[in-house]
This record gives sequence, C-alpha cells and structure tokens, in this order.
Amino acid sequence: MKMDFNEIYKRYWDKVYRLCMGYFNRPALAQDLTQDTFVQVWKHLSSFRQQAEVGTWIFRIATNICLRQSQLQQRMPTTELTTEIEEEETVETDHRVHQLYQSISQLPEIDRLLISLYLEEVKQAEIAQITGLSETNVRVRIHRIKSALAQQMKKYETE
Repeated sequence: MKMDFNEIYKRYWDKVYRLCMGYFNRPALAQDLTQDTFVQVWKHLSSFRQQAEVGTWIFRIATNICLRQSQLQQRMPTTELTTEIEEEETVETDHRVHQLYQSISQLPEIDRLLISLYLEEVKQAEIAQITGLSETNVRVRIHRIKSALAQQMKKYETE
C-alpha cells in the first residue's frame, strides 16, 4: 500500500504541531519542530515498514525531535533562549489554551510527552509503544497528569 505524503501531511500536521506546542509552549519553535518532523517523514516514507500505524511512527519521529531540541536547549545559553521567548510572546493565543500550554510546559519531560500525545487522542497502547512505557504505566501517569493539570487550571481561575 503506497502512502501519499500530502495526505499524511494534511492529516497529521495539526496534531504534530499541538504535540510540539504541548512540549515547548512556543509557537514559532513548535512550527519549526513540526516542519522538521515532516522533513523526516518525507525522507523516510519510502522505507516505512508499516509495522506500526503511520500516526504512531510520525509521533515517534516528533517525540525524538522534541527530545533532541530539549537537550539542545539545556546546553543553550540563557540569554539566547530568553530573547527567543520574548520574540514569540507577541503571538496571540486564546487565554485558556495559553494557560493549559503553560501548565503542560511546567511538567517533567516525559509527562509533557504523555499528555501531549493523549490530547492528540493517540491510543494508550500507541503511547506505550512510542514512549517505551507499559500501557498500565501510561494509564496511571495520564490520570495523575490530568489531575495535576486540573488543579493548576483551578489556580488560574482563582487568580
């Protein structure tokens, strides 16, 4: 079965973008990482073995790209990062969505990935496959993350 890159791009671009936004909460960076993901999908589509769903494969690529970016940022001098964030703050987003992304960005790295995939309606079995965690662990962690985010969102409402 031959897969059409344009169809894959149209179907998954928004989902990958939201995954990257959930991970970094920076629109310009999320867009760059999404584009990097689809460059890799384009390069490797012909060698995709279809041992997993195409969405699982794409999310795995996006997850790896986000993890690499996170490692790069940990080594980046703070002044460069601050300048980049200040430039992106001019982008307007819905206030509640911004608060949610802000809350997600404060989670530990693996939790950001888990909840971002969950919000994209990726099945827990696929999340387990993407992250290398057991399905039970994924289910428990997502439940805990949702509870923590709900509490954080309540704090925003009372402020």
